[in-house]
Amino acid sequence: MKAPHAHGMGSVGADLAESLALWGAGSPLHRDIARTIIALAEAAGGLARLVAHGPLASPINADTLNADMGAANVDGDRQTFLDVEANRRFLACLDGGPVRYFASEEEDTILTLQPDGTLALAVDPLDGSSNIDVNVSVGSIFSLFAVAPTGATASFLRPAAEQVAAGYFIYGPHTALVLTVGNGVDLYVLDPGSGRFRQAGTGLCIPVEAAEYAINASNYRHWSSAVRSYIDDCLEGLDGPHGRNFNMRWIASLVVEMHRIVSRGGVFLYPADTRKGYECGRLRFVYEAAPIALLAEQAGGAATDGTLRILDLAAQSLHQRTPLIFGSADAIAAISEYHHRTPADRAPPPLFQRRGLFRS
Repeated sequence: MKAPHAHGMGSVGADLAESLALWGAGSPLHRDIARTIIALAEAAGGLARLVAHGPLASPINADTLNADMGAANVDGDRQTFLDVEANRRFLACLDGGPVRYFASEEEDTILTLQPDGTLALAVDPLDGSSNIDVNVSVGSIFSLFAVAPTGATASFLRPAAEQVAAGYFIYGPHTALVLTVGNGVDLYVLDPGSGRFRQAGTGLCIPVEAAEYAINASNYRHWSSAVRSYIDDCLEGLDGPHGRNFNMRWIASLVVEMHRIVSRGGVFLYPADTRKGYECGRLRFVYEAAPIALLAEQAGGAATDGTLRILDLAAQSLHQRTPLIFGSADAIAAISEYHHRTPADRAPPPLFQRRGLFRS
């Protein structure tokens, strides 16, 4: 596994725009990347203020920011006011900039913005919007590619390792940007006083060992035997093959799950399962899995679809779904090994032993 870089773009306390300007000075492509990230950060700052107002910022005749807009995106997911507003703000911030192609969870097709632009931007404008009405953190995810010479589709449907930058904004007790431009992972925090993002950490590293896992355990019966076996062994704690006790976490917001893992380690699993519509996973490859995978690897972790490295893969369609498992490197290696075991190698699951999961 590639180790993360030990340095970032600037020193702690440095302004995001200043750090990016220095980083981008030596390359026209870097300058365009820097300009785009700064524009996204400005939009995210406004979105953070909107989120912070909660129900006080609601549209007319809507009770909360999670108000149903009466429509669905291309994948059939309902759109909330905040989904639509976040998409509008990110799209607006790109006006006159270097982004040629814009892809979003909230757009059916790829939009062409600047005909001579150098970059292709993919975004999940508001990740975790279903949690907004219970005051749980939400976020925005973005991925940047250099424009492919063969056009819009090829600019996104390519190996995820070809991303030139990726990051996410998290709107929580404080608003933060976690960013990679291919040289490690840096943390920036929005200063409420100045309205600017300032560097609060550099060279972020996901701890190698994992003591937490995040998965929606209510879907246990739908998982593959490999995923069930791994979770069963986690439940065995010190007495099991992992030799340690685990805590389970599940927030159902990809940005929040990633932020916890990059802060203190662990593993996140959203596997494929047997339910209709989940056979190929549920998260979107282009604007969710790919940027999170790049961040995970740049922070010394790993990301797979269960067996294959995400960064080695390419989507076949813009809104393609994928299984996604990421986090601490040792845990990801272990999960991959579980997927390669034969059924005979797997122990009987403790959930179905005589005393069940909750032993007396």
